[in-house]
Amino acid sequence: MEQWKGKVAIVTGASAGIGAAIAQALVHHGMVVVGLARRQEKIQQIADYLAKSQEPGKLYALKANLRKEEDILAAFEWVEKELGGADVLVNNAGLSIYNYIQDGKTEDWRNMWEVNVLAVTICTREYLKSMEKRNNQNGHIFIINSVGAHIHDIPAYAMYTATKYAVKGFSQCLRRELSQKNSTIKVTSISPSWTRTESTTSGQLEQLGSQAILEPSDVAKALIDALATTTVTQICEMIITPLPNGLIY
Repeated sequence: MEQWKGKVAIVTGASAGIGAAIAQALVHHGMVVVGLARRQEKIQQIADYLAKSQEPGKLYALKANLRKEEDILAAFEWVEKELGGADVLVNNAGLSIYNYIQDGKTEDWRNMWEVNVLAVTICTREYLKSMEKRNNQNGHIFIINSVGAHIHDIPAYAMYTATKYAVKGFSQCLRRELSQKNSTIKVTSISPSWTRTESTTSGQLEQLGSQAILEPSDVAKALIDALATTTVTQICEMIITPLPNGLIY
C-alpha cells in the first residue's frame, strides 16, 4: 500500500457498514479519503475518531444523495478543486429492497436502479473524465457488488439481483473499454455474500440461523489486498463467502 500513501480516494455510501469500514481502512494506510453519503454527520463522526486516533491519512465528509446527479457532480468538482482529483474510486453505495415481483413497488425498484446502477455509472464517468484531464493512468476503480450477481434463483430477490447483474456487466465492459485505450486504470468487482450491516434485518439474521456471515471489515480487507497488488496485476473479480458454512454461490 506504500504507493497509495497520500493519494485520494472517493468512497460512496461511507456513513456506515462496508463503506465506513473501507474508508477507515484506506485512512489507516495513509490515504486521503472523501466519503459521500446523505448522512454527512455519520461520516464526520468517523473522521473525528480517526483524527483523534492519529491515523496517518485523513477522511473528509461530503453530503451527497447518490440518486441526484447534481450532488454527484458537485462532489467530484469539490474533490478536484480542493484535493486535485481522486486516484481511487470505490463505488460502494447500494440499496437492497427484497420482495416478490407480484408484491413489488415501482418506486422501490426505481430507487434501487438509481443507486445500484445509475450512480455507479455516473461516478465512474466523472472519475474517468477527471483522470483523463489530469493525464493520470495510475488509478483503481472498485465496484462493491454482491454474490447476488452470481446467483440468480433466490426468491424475492429478483429486482435486486437484476441490478447486481447489471453492475457485473458494466464492470466487464468498463474493463474492456480501458484495455482498448491502453489504460492502466484497474477495475475490480467485489461480490460479498451476506454481510452484517445496518441494512441486515433481524428477520434476515433469523433466516440465516447458524449460517456464517461476513463483517464489513472482511470486505474492506479484501479491497486493500486488491489495491496493494503490483502495477501489472489486476484482480478483476472477487467473490467472498464466509467459512465454514456460509452461502455458497
